[in-house]
Amino acid sequence: MSENMHLTLDERNYIEQELMKNTSFKEIAHYLGKDPSTISKEIKKHRIKKEGQSIHIGFNHCARRYNCHRKNICSTRCKKECRQCKDCNSVCPDFEDGICLRLKRAPFVCNGCSNRFNCRNTKYYYRALPSFNKYKDILSESRQGINMTELELSNLDKLISPLIKQGQSISHIYQTHDIPCSRSTLYRYLAKNCFSVGPLDLPRKVRMKKRKEKRTKLKDTKARTNRTYEDFQKYIELHPDLPIVEMDTVEGTKGGKVLLTLLFRASRLMLAFILFEKTQKEVLRVFNMLEHELGNELFEKTFPIILTDNGTEFGNPLSLEFNEDGIGRTRIFYCNPRASYQKGMIEKNHEFIRYVFPKGSSFDNLLQTDIDLMINHINSLGRNSLNWFAPIDVAKFTLDKEVLKKLNLKKIKPDEIQLNPKLLKKN
Repeated sequence: MSENMHLTLDERNYIEQELMKNTSFKEIAHYLGKDPSTISKEIKKHRIKKEGQSIHIGFNHCARRYNCHRKNICSTRCKKECRQCKDCNSVCPDFEDGICLRLKRAPFVCNGCSNRFNCRNTKYYYRALPSFNKYKDILSESRQGINMTELELSNLDKLISPLIKQGQSISHIYQTHDIPCSRSTLYRYLAKNCFSVGPLDLPRKVRMKKRKEKRTKLKDTKARTNRTYEDFQKYIELHPDLPIVEMDTVEGTKGGKVLLTLLFRASRLMLAFILFEKTQKEVLRVFNMLEHELGNELFEKTFPIILTDNGTEFGNPLSLEFNEDGIGRTRIFYCNPRASYQKGMIEKNHEFIRYVFPKGSSFDNLLQTDIDLMINHINSLGRNSLNWFAPIDVAKFTLDKEVLKKLNLKKIKPDEIQLNPKLLKKN
């Protein structure tokens, strides 16, 4: 028995032989390890038509021939009744092909019929080799070429090319529009340059980086005491219901403004705030600003656990964990040195920022309103990991409504999402 999902030539030969013995589809399918419907579809799809012939007078195979008494349908010189004339089949307006009941239900072919040599009806036979060759041709054709008309391809190009130029991904476009092909087919058409845009226009491009040399392991500082990644894991085991926030920074030009980013693991929602310089003082300023906007209670509820890296700007955890009045507001933990994968979600999300601000771009001329606009576009993009919901949609269920309102978090319509440098040039 074959475990292959496609029928082989040997399996087709077996089907042909068993049809000659009038074996049922169920018995054939059981032997081959297939479903009976597979055998039925195979026979109906690949049966070969053969015009009916008879040893009797004429070759007429019209279903009405027994009750027909017409004459001269094919020619005025024809002396025969139409039921005895083979030429009438092609010209008679009332011709109806004579189909045996055997062809209307299983087995759908004349293989194994004892009367097939004397039957003048149209016959259908199942033959293994022609069936297999036709199957291979169909399989080959389905793997190449464009399965669309020029008009359909042109309409698809008009839909997706402008959106790709806005910085949207194929996945997002596919989920927010009625596309007449699969997502993998879209990528294939893109690779074949069937659209106005090409693979290099996609937001994510392949970049080859020079391999970095391994460095010696860093020693734990005082800041990391009781705040290591192992401590973080133990803490979340004791508090499994608390939301986890990842924190990092994104640099612009050297010595210029920096973005402080915060990402909620549950919803993938990201926040970003301008730091005038990459220092502990600036990070503390943003924390104090957020607590002032939200209030201590809502701040603690929203940011109970923060996981970050070992950057010097995060080197004073006590000032972040407690406000000026000594009231606690969060818990800070650090990833292991050079283990950015431990906060992989925020690292991955930084990719969207780089669509708008490629590496080397300056943040110096930006205002917080510009960053808010970019963040709203990022948070409105559907994600595969969220079953194609956008982070802003999920955050409506995981975060307090006041947080979304006070931090100016809004949803952008799917077709208006733009993730490239043009986003802020237009505004």
